[in-house]
Amino acid sequence: MSENRIAKIAVSAANYSLDKPYDYLIPDSLSGRVVPGMRVTVPFSRGNRRSEGIVLGLTDKSEYEKLKPIESCLDKEPMLTRAQLKLALWMHDRLFCTVYEAVRVILPAGCWFNAAGARRVNDKMCEMIELTVDAEEAFALAQSKRRKAPVQASLLELLCSTGRVSAREAMHFTGATRQSLNALINAGLVVSEQKEVFRRPEIWTGALKALPTLNREQSTAYAGLKKLLDKPYPEAALLCGVTGSGKTSVYIRLIDDTIKSGKCAILLVPEIALTPQMIRTFSEYFGNDVAILHSSLGVGERYDEWKRIKNGAAKLAIGTRSAVFAPFENLGLIIIDEEQEDSYKSESSPRYHARDIAKYRCAKTNSLLLLGSATPDIESRYAAETGKYKLFELHERYNAMQLPTVEIVDMKSELKAGNGSELSSRLRAELDENIARGEQSILFINRRGANKLICCGDCGYVYKCPNCSVSLTYHSANKRLMCHYCGYTRRVDSCCPDCGGMLTFIGAGTQLVEDELRQLYPDTGILRMDTDTVKAAGSHDALLGKFKKEKIPIMVGTQMVTKGLNFENVTLIGVISADQSLYCGDYRSGERTFSLITQVIGRSGRGSKPGRAIIQTFTPQNELIRLAAAQDYDGFYKTELSLRRLQNTPPFADIVALTASGAVESAVIKCCADICTVLKASIGARSDVRILGPAPLSVVRVNNRYRYRVNICCKADKQLRELVSSVLIRCAGSGKYRGVSVFADNNPSD
Repeated sequence: MSENRIAKIAVSAANYSLDKPYDYLIPDSLSGRVVPGMRVTVPFSRGNRRSEGIVLGLTDKSEYEKLKPIESCLDKEPMLTRAQLKLALWMHDRLFCTVYEAVRVILPAGCWFNAAGARRVNDKMCEMIELTVDAEEAFALAQSKRRKAPVQASLLELLCSTGRVSAREAMHFTGATRQSLNALINAGLVVSEQKEVFRRPEIWTGALKALPTLNREQSTAYAGLKKLLDKPYPEAALLCGVTGSGKTSVYIRLIDDTIKSGKCAILLVPEIALTPQMIRTFSEYFGNDVAILHSSLGVGERYDEWKRIKNGAAKLAIGTRSAVFAPFENLGLIIIDEEQEDSYKSESSPRYHARDIAKYRCAKTNSLLLLGSATPDIESRYAAETGKYKLFELHERYNAMQLPTVEIVDMKSELKAGNGSELSSRLRAELDENIARGEQSILFINRRGANKLICCGDCGYVYKCPNCSVSLTYHSANKRLMCHYCGYTRRVDSCCPDCGGMLTFIGAGTQLVEDELRQLYPDTGILRMDTDTVKAAGSHDALLGKFKKEKIPIMVGTQMVTKGLNFENVTLIGVISADQSLYCGDYRSGERTFSLITQVIGRSGRGSKPGRAIIQTFTPQNELIRLAAAQDYDGFYKTELSLRRLQNTPPFADIVALTASGAVESAVIKCCADICTVLKASIGARSDVRILGPAPLSVVRVNNRYRYRVNICCKADKQLRELVSSVLIRCAGSGKYRGVSVFADNNPSD
């Protein structure tokens, strides 16, 4: 065969056990068009089912004699660069996913094709028209046409004054029809062309602000980070600053330096709710250089923002987890704000952590990776302590304001005093004072809905989901029970369906707290922020904007209100149930609880007024609660690190989890038991490896599928990855485990 007539292709229809580069013949009709990074359609399997594929490389040799030909090209030019292809292959090797699964997460949602080969979202085009003759000649022609063709005359006069204009606007302002415009085009007086128009989310369009002024601590941190930014080789740093210390101002200065040097930057935020605020802030400094990437945008908007990045029209990408794949070719800086958040870890294949992708990209592009947080991830802080990252700290708030004063309230004492409310008497007194002073308050409870469960006080009956092994949560807004895993809903009976006894509502959520607040303060504005109230696109920004502009006295919410929000008039924070997430059985539960409490406390007193916080708990003696109240991260870090060392959990070892799920519980358990047997036989005498399980997940059944897990505790080196990969291939290819699916995850978040 002639040179490069064979393409190496990763096929979308290939599962993990069959995932490899397949050889396909490039037909004469596609000669010269097929290049690496381009998507194609190919026949796959015995039935020659039409499948998408991504071209990985070209060759002139194949070990197979008879090759199937490529059917068609889906792109005019490559969608992926060679660097992005290498990233996809790296993800395939490290994350136990197929190459095409990695490709799909790298590319934006808007660029995918359906089975018929049609684009799901099209480029938005606009027809532009302009004169082919000079303005004087056109004006003279307009005068001559005034009597017989007045509409054509009006079109010519408009073009004389405006020059180039969209056809739609021209017809709108002159009342012209398509026929009148075509007459001028056919006469050769006007020329028409299609121009691409980018669908853009709303951003700042005013005059750009001067760069922020830095205080002494910020200047010291910035100077150190600037040195790292200017180095010709990759570096990583951790910026640890108390809430309100002004980390964002340091980010802005570093991004400005990056852009001025001719390079580009990525800024990641953990929550979509934070994105509008960040976009507004950074657009005030960088204007149209800002591109936005997150799931609340329309598909067309996301696709166009991705194209603006790819063609060099944007220099800064801001977004959530997937923005780490922004297609900058001259990357200089990646910033991960609130880097400790679990939302940076993907829960579907490929199960990547944005921090790991950022490390890879920075290493390959000689860029600076900057992690920022008031409560850094234990692994990140340990990396800084051991010299892998450079550590920079901000110990004081930017405006020299003191951190909020914090008071712990023992809810057991409240119950003994006859207060069965979710709000302690101390918190209510502080709310009264804040309302009287015209100041705002935020109440945090990390559970949506009204009640955790409903049970019968006589026989103990509990409403449970028929599809999942969880109780149903009561939602007062629609007076229905709901499963937060599968979405199942049902009405509430007037009495126990088993014995006819009286039903009891147990546990509190955001809706119950909101209802109680409305009874206590009927004439006071109250907002609720959780996934039930921010489902619509743009609702995050609208709700936060209303809270700020209208100075709504009270906002109650889930963890959406704990991070990144900056309201100068918020002076009181109430943590309704501080120990709610403390005893969930996960080795990270303590870290999550400490971070949530510390972060939400930090929303108070960020302006000129002093802040206060009330922490309600049934375990006031708990050391973690006390450390969070004191906002003592160093104390927490030392305690938690000692515990991790004893447990041999990250950062001292990795946990590679093999999870099996299926409709038949016994089959799932048998599969996990066989996995344990294979692992123990393969590992042999390695003393650094622990195999734990099989054990059920905390919620064992979701959507009628049972879930069990085997954990491998050791450093996830190449040998271990190859072993895990072989186990996955074995499970996928064996008829014994039909109906059972198995996947692997590095250091899962659950």
